[in-house]
Amino acid sequence: MRRAAHQLMDFPHVLEDPLALDILNHDARNKLPGEMMREKPFARHMRAWMAVRSRLAEDTLADRVSAGVAQYVVLGAGLDTFAYRNPFPALRVFEVDFPATQQWKHELIANAGVIVPPSVTYAPVDFELEPLEAGLARAGFRMDEPAFFSWLGVTMYLAEATTLGTLRWIRNCNAANGVVFDYSVPRESLPLLHRVAFDALATRVAQAGEPFVGFFAPADLQQHLLGMGYAQADDWDAARLNARYFTGREDGLAVGGKLSRLMRAL
Repeated sequence: MRRAAHQLMDFPHVLEDPLALDILNHDARNKLPGEMMREKPFARHMRAWMAVRSRLAEDTLADRVSAGVAQYVVLGAGLDTFAYRNPFPALRVFEVDFPATQQWKHELIANAGVIVPPSVTYAPVDFELEPLEAGLARAGFRMDEPAFFSWLGVTMYLAEATTLGTLRWIRNCNAANGVVFDYSVPRESLPLLHRVAFDALATRVAQAGEPFVGFFAPADLQQHLLGMGYAQADDWDAARLNARYFTGREDGLAVGGKLSRLMRAL
């Protein structure tokens, strides 16, 4: 809904994603005007965050495709729409997600009349039953060829060891692999007012059944990634994202807060 609202409310777009509007179900579409009317600063910052994290991932993907990468893996794909607006004819896209979530997405795509291109491959994986490697292999992913991964909106819901294990597997799978992912910093590292915002958000996601459990200090995470063999671990906080993607806007849209950051490991 936030990516869809970005298409309607913010100009110029940070992320061009018209399909975000198309795949909303009837109830969500009906709620969107009311959400826009009742907008508060936090919602605006969150909308900017949702747009820019996908934008950084897709910008990095474009660079990797230029370098010869022909496989893109969207981990925890959710309602990400890149696969259906993919501008790279030779790029194969693998969407990895929990089977029930993926089935829900199939229904939304079919109801919206969105065409599923032959470059898309679905890899339903229940991580309680099988590892990522097995699900991707079953879907035809080539371990011997380089790939780029995006992993957005997931790591904060996973134990630290699980996140690090996945990042290590990506690197060990192929030394040319890269990944962009977002992560949350520890609560105790936040200023007082940001802790209040964190507590409110943490309460909301816990009530929805998905509590925050995984946190990383930026410098520690960078050291982990470099120790895994990544040549670079490029951290993006709100200030850096705003300077890259939001400078000069007349509407003042920007990323706010200090809870979440993006990491690009190549």
